[in-house]
Amino acid sequence: MKEHSVHIIPAKIYIAVGLGLLILTAVTVAVSFVDLGPYNITIALFIASIKALLVAFFFMHLFWDNKIYFIIFAGSLLFLTIFLTLTMFDTETRGSIYEEKSAPIRSEAPIYQSK
Repeated sequence: MKEHSVHIIPAKIYIAVGLGLLILTAVTVAVSFVDLGPYNITIALFIASIKALLVAFFFMHLFWDNKIYFIIFAGSLLFLTIFLTLTMFDTETRGSIYEEKSAPIRSEAPIYQSK
């Protein structure tokens, strides 16, 4: 059985990863104000995936553990991102196929009235 070795990470690495996470959060917020259509969710999921990888890699110490664990984690995160992105593309295009379902059910409802 392989012995588990203790590894101590310098504080500067934790600070750098923390700053990277804050910067990526700011990028996510900044991109949310730009109208990119259905690509907004794709970019947000991509940035969230990078942030999750950073957390797993450094804070969960996958960088120093057996590499198969990181490959499994990164692969599952990649496939989750792909499947959610494909689902979002599907929901964005339903209005072009089913026009009668893309309109409000009651167009005279107060929420649709301009102020």
